[in-house]
Amino acid sequence: MEQVLLAAFAATAVLGLAAAVLRWLTEHPWVVVLAALAAAGTCGVWMWRRGEAARWEQVRAQGLRYAVEQLDRLHHTQFEFAVRDLMHRDGCADAQRVGGRGDNGADVKATDPYGRRWVIQCKHRTAGWSGKPVGTPDLHVLNGTGRQVHNGDVLVMLTNGRITSNAVDFAKSQHLHLVDRRVLAEWAAGSRPLWELLRAVPPPRRRSPLS
Repeated sequence: MEQVLLAAFAATAVLGLAAAVLRWLTEHPWVVVLAALAAAGTCGVWMWRRGEAARWEQVRAQGLRYAVEQLDRLHHTQFEFAVRDLMHRDGCADAQRVGGRGDNGADVKATDPYGRRWVIQCKHRTAGWSGKPVGTPDLHVLNGTGRQVHNGDVLVMLTNGRITSNAVDFAKSQHLHLVDRRVLAEWAAGSRPLWELLRAVPPPRRRSPLS
């Protein structure tokens, strides 16, 4: 019973306080106006900052450059994120890093401005050109899952190292695209998108909004 009385007293006190506040606000409507203006101003500042952040991110992405030696020093996970960022720089707004356990041969996926779906498998070599070359077995997973699992139009094996001649022949026979250290260096340090550096890329699915 005592708890019920305490709860009723608390509720009465809260209601009384709320009524007093409402009466005070009614007598001082300018407070409500100021509060609304303050809220609107805060919201406006937040939206402006968000827009500025987005614009700066776009500028940063458009100016992104890597020397291939920088890429050599990255952890393989950071290397995949760098490839994602380069695809984003080139206009692939949905570029994402998906590598990891169970990635089914895809480390980076992206859709270019022409509507083509890119599936990229990354092979990072700490020793660069002197590291273990990418061979035909490395291409088998990408070839088996790139189209069937990931619905890719352009399947790419990308490395900061080198690729064996057998792998080059296999890639040609299966319509896979290879990016070795030389192509990567030109792409990462330049301004041309990857699809301008590769041969026999599938035709656009749609007209680029950038053209």
